[in-house]
Amino acid sequence: MKLIARYIGRRVVSGTIWVLLVLLTLIGFFSLIEELGHVGEGHYRVQDAVVFVLLTLPRYAYEIFPVTALIGTLIGLGSLANHSELTAMRAAGVSLARIVSSVLGAGAVMLVVALLVGEVVAPATEQYAQTMRSEKRSEQITLKTEYGFWARDGRAFVNIRKILPGARLEDIFIFEFGADRQLKASTHAAYAEYRDGRWLLRNIRQTLFGPDRLTARKMPEATWDSMVDPGLLNFVTLNPSVLPSWGLYHYIRFLHENGQSAARFEVAFWGKVLTPFMTLVMLFLAVPFVFGSLRTVGIAQRIFVGALVGASFLLLSRIFSYLAVVYPIDPLLATAFPSLTVLALAFWLTRRVH
Repeated sequence: MKLIARYIGRRVVSGTIWVLLVLLTLIGFFSLIEELGHVGEGHYRVQDAVVFVLLTLPRYAYEIFPVTALIGTLIGLGSLANHSELTAMRAAGVSLARIVSSVLGAGAVMLVVALLVGEVVAPATEQYAQTMRSEKRSEQITLKTEYGFWARDGRAFVNIRKILPGARLEDIFIFEFGADRQLKASTHAAYAEYRDGRWLLRNIRQTLFGPDRLTARKMPEATWDSMVDPGLLNFVTLNPSVLPSWGLYHYIRFLHENGQSAARFEVAFWGKVLTPFMTLVMLFLAVPFVFGSLRTVGIAQRIFVGALVGASFLLLSRIFSYLAVVYPIDPLLATAFPSLTVLALAFWLTRRVH
């Protein structure tokens, strides 16, 4: 039995890897076409666009993994069905439950790798890719460290401790230097907002460094004519699709503590948490398809059915995600409903398999 389980598992894994490579190639191709439209902005070159696309592929791989697993399992089990190997297994006494457990076991192995990619590799590569592209296109030198986001703004250096969605900043330090490289002013602002093409600083404390004395002053607000582009900050601000689940969890707590809406981030968090469950549901769904209506069809039909079901699932998931953001719907319920619907369909189809 273990030999049969490993044999089925190898077919499922090989089919999933093949589908993943094909889909990532297509995604990378169209992403590269889009990026080539930005070549020539600042120092952004063709090779930079290629590197950017390659570094974003881990995120796409994790996002499409449930659908990839469905299509790959249809192909893997379908090849066994076409050669009557599944029929021989059933005739030899291998139960349907045993075949399902073999498929889910292979899926669990793939899930471990997918989780490492989605929670460890993808956030790091995506962050580097976005920062690299923003620096090349805007020609601004930036650096993100554990002490916040640093940027050079002419003769000034800016340190931003918190970057919030919507071009809002908190805890900003501005260090201004003269032509002689001597520090001329040090400014701290509690908040900053981008309005009418310029930054507005609030709750300001400033120290001016003269030749023989220091001058300290406080201001409720002041404009800040800076070359720091809000579009540049969008690449280093919190993006729900990029952050690991623990990062989303901490940021959701931060938003709640500050009385801000966290619906969009909660939907992203539960989407990441439920990805393993979604994947196992997709693997389970593939089994009754192969034993049922797709038993005698070719690989093209299986790919078509898998793509159709996967696209419908993604569309349903996206619709409920938007509903949870716009309306007072529990994010966990909105995220889990599509998977529960597919799971019910899989159970119903499995009961019809003889």
